Amino acid sequence: MKKSLFLYLFIIAVLMNVFTYKYFASKGLDEVNTLKIENKKLKDSTLVMYNKSIDDNSFSLEFNDRAQNYLNQNNLAAFSEKVKQALLAYNDDPAGNKYVDQGKVGEQKFIINKLKILNHRWIIADYSNGELWGEVLIKYFVEEDQSITFQTMDSYLYPQQLN
Repeated sequence: MKKSLFLYLFIIAVLMNVFTYKYFASKGLDEVNTLKIENKKLKDSTLVMYNKSIDDNSFSLEFNDRAQNYLNQNNLAAFSEKVKQALLAYNDDPAGNKYVDQGKVGEQKFIINKLKILNHRWIIADYSNGELWGEVLIKYFVEEDQSITFQTMDSYLYPQQLN
């Protein structure tokens, strides 16, 4: 009787171990499959973001070979910084930056916050006075003496309710 009791307990213990092993093995396999699917989604989204980045950078002086050839600059980063600083220097004017094409509203002057050099001729910039925001498209020229001049092409000030 004692032998058969131990035999039954042994068989029950073996069956419990087998079922426990199968349960955890299938659970682990499900997790692996879920992680593979998640990894594939992340790779796809990374590829989408990379392609979007390439498309966005096509309108950038750093990735525009024709504009770089036109400018004939050896140090493009230094040239870009020179153009940015030349335009941002107008922010110090008490009336605000004259290239935003907006007059002073109250005590606040309009200044350029950030800008992007699109190519050898155009700059797009974001400007504000702290309450109102807008964007401006500016044409720039490199003169013979390497000075830089600017001309406002178009400007848009967002309505008050959108700010």
